[in-house]
Amino acid sequence: MNKLTRRAIGVVGFGVAGFALMLATSASFAQQPPVRIRGDIVKADGDVFEIKTRGGETVKVKLVDPQRVLGLVKASLTDIKPGSYIGVTAMPQADGSQKAIAIHIFLESMRGAAEGHRPWDRQPGSTMTNAAVASTVAGVDGQTITVKYKDGEKKVIVPPNTPIVAYSPGKKDELKPGAHIFIVAATKQPDGSLTAPGMNVGRDGVVPPM
Repeated sequence: MNKLTRRAIGVVGFGVAGFALMLATSASFAQQPPVRIRGDIVKADGDVFEIKTRGGETVKVKLVDPQRVLGLVKASLTDIKPGSYIGVTAMPQADGSQKAIAIHIFLESMRGAAEGHRPWDRQPGSTMTNAAVASTVAGVDGQTITVKYKDGEKKVIVPPNTPIVAYSPGKKDELKPGAHIFIVAATKQPDGSLTAPGMNVGRDGVVPPM
């Protein structure tokens, strides 16, 4: 085997190994769970936003297409009616009920979004239930709401003073320094940067509570 042939085989071998490594790396990043970000915008530069998280870390997030911006406005229990589609951030109780720590009311166009009950990272042990309201009953300890989703239902206790917000169509120009934001699903890229197709921004001083 001459030197040129050995070199060609080496190049092919390196290329195959490099491609396999690239695929493995891509697959690894593709399998990473979405990153949730809660914090305040420190700097806005085009589509890139510097955010100080509630944990004190500073991260940069690039807003990518379709660039959906939604506002969050203050709401109340009276805005929650049978048939409303809501998201309940809660802590599970010993009797199987959920004690709400925050509620957000979806736009009608968002009905069915992420429907179901799942663990959440608002605080250790918390859950998120996105479902339609079946009934509401006033109680001594607050309001009791029964919500139903495709795989079941949950009884939710809503204590007085539980933060309640409602989604509203938003605009990109609301994403400015000082704005309180929540990103449901940022994606970490192979170079360590973060991208997100959407951002929720509190309006009139509202801090996204979910």
